[in-house]
Amino acid sequence: MKKDVLENASMHFEHEQWKGELAFWKDELKFFNSKLSELVSRWTNKDVLAQLEHYQNEFILHGGVIQDLQETIDKHETRIAGQSKTGEDALDIHLTKEHVAFRNKIETQRHIYSELKKEFFRFLEKYM
Repeated sequence: MKKDVLENASMHFEHEQWKGELAFWKDELKFFNSKLSELVSRWTNKDVLAQLEHYQNEFILHGGVIQDLQETIDKHETRIAGQSKTGEDALDIHLTKEHVAFRNKIETQRHIYSELKKEFFRFLEKYM
């Protein structure tokens, strides 16, 4: 049976990729929120305003998720740095398991966010 074993350098590299992706998502959210502001000033229709509020709430939630994911990455990086300082590049099985679980969490969030963006772009096409 093959076990998931990751070296600290590999985990660090993946963390850096994820941090870049999360920073990009944060920038996208700024753009999406500016579009919401534009639309709020244009529409008085209650149905449209309700949809705008829905997207605003979704973007707030997603912003919170981004923050949580960034904090988790930072905690992992601190543990990796601690091992590196002590000269122990030994594999931390617990950290490896956490990393694999976190990778799954990122992939799930990537899918959720992608679907939200598709929905929002369809909404923009209709109401911009």
